[in-house]
Amino acid sequence: MSMIQRLRSAVRRSYRRTVDLSHPARSPLGSSVVNCVVYLDGVRRSGRGSVEDALRQVRRTGEGFVWIGLHEPEEKELAGLAELFGLHPLAVEDAVHAHQRPKVEEYDGVLFAVFKTVRYVDHEELTATSEVVDTGELMAFVGPDFVITIRHGGHGSLGPLREALEALPEQLAKGPSAVLHAVADHVVDDYLAVADAVRDDLDAIENAVFGEHADRRDAGRIYQFKRELLELRRAVAPLGRPLQQLATRPIPLVDPDIRAYFRDVADHLSRVTEQIASYDTLLDSILQAHLAQVTVAQNEDMRKITAWAAIVAVPTMVCGVYGMNFDHMPELRWTYGYPLVLAVIALACFVIHRGFRRNGWL
Repeated sequence: MSMIQRLRSAVRRSYRRTVDLSHPARSPLGSSVVNCVVYLDGVRRSGRGSVEDALRQVRRTGEGFVWIGLHEPEEKELAGLAELFGLHPLAVEDAVHAHQRPKVEEYDGVLFAVFKTVRYVDHEELTATSEVVDTGELMAFVGPDFVITIRHGGHGSLGPLREALEALPEQLAKGPSAVLHAVADHVVDDYLAVADAVRDDLDAIENAVFGEHADRRDAGRIYQFKRELLELRRAVAPLGRPLQQLATRPIPLVDPDIRAYFRDVADHLSRVTEQIASYDTLLDSILQAHLAQVTVAQNEDMRKITAWAAIVAVPTMVCGVYGMNFDHMPELRWTYGYPLVLAVIALACFVIHRGFRRNGWL
């Protein structure tokens, strides 16, 4: 790995989001509940009680909303919340089992959004088995007075996002749709960061293929990187249509002011999608160039083998002629016959070798 690549890797690690230690993945609120907070006029209300108490407080006053964060809940745990908040069984099933495509659906006045989260996996050197992109899932139920976020995977913590939103009470005061926008923006920002990091690996592959010490085994690295790029593309590309729906379609649960923010997120997503598509196109070109280089190298090897075979054919032919054991053969009984034959063989091999060197075969 070059010095520049090491510096880039160090910069990526230094700017990576810090781990959310203030919101552990397991808490006294429940085995999968990360946090449960009531917000009124964009301000976090003190106190920490049960989910039922938080919802009762919001609905008793008719103001504010409750934001519940969960990490990989089990079916029984989510069933209680589904009954409490009136979540649709189909959406609950998708939230438990995960492995869903990015989408936004509406069930009985509740929005259900699915996002694919991505994380760049640091590695010293890209190999034929390197993992470059790690994916997870982030889901959100958005109602008139509640937001439930569900995270699957070991990354994509929303603790820093929650703290950043709490620093903007005027934005958080716009309701649950502001949280949904912040989640979407958070996910797309990660896409941008991963796409920039992936660019460094693509540059490394390009330099390796077109460098002076190109390795014929680079095809394995290219194919592996292409698979990882495809995984990133599957996470990013399907989110375009849901974001367009949130940005353009009037949805009662989405504040009109927030709709403009979704347009901005959709623009960022379009940029990432185009960036990944250009990476894929460039990678196809690199692969084709690499295969062409391998073919040219094989042709050169075959020419060298053919040239040496032609040189070896001269002594083989002469020795074959004089090995036929006839009694009457020229120079067979001559004192200088053997040295003469060796000299002729050496001269013929030298002439043929020189001709091949001039033609670039050796």
